[in-house]
Amino acid sequence: MARHATRPTIDETAEMAEMFRLMGDPTRLRILLACLDAPVPVGELAARVGASPSLVSHHLRLLKTARILRAERRGKRIFYGAADEHIRTVITDMGAHVGEVPARRRPLARAGAA
Repeated sequence: MARHATRPTIDETAEMAEMFRLMGDPTRLRILLACLDAPVPVGELAARVGASPSLVSHHLRLLKTARILRAERRGKRIFYGAADEHIRTVITDMGAHVGEVPARRRPLARAGAA
């Protein structure tokens, strides 16, 4: 999504929703978290998340297609890492948000209310 002074387009919103849907799967999120700081090969990812290499490979294909992860070949092995800093920031910020102590709940402002 390019920087906009306005809201994202309908197509961009649909792409964002698909990315959040993919990251909403606990196994895919664990895979993403495992390779957030540095690229990791499939076998190591499988060990870190406690899933079979074939299942991890399936999830990696989906995350790579959605441009959430990127692949980098090093010799005979392929390493996977966050696609870019935007992905790292979204995941890091969400983790910080989850870890916050909830503030006293206030009702949401209604549209058009002053």
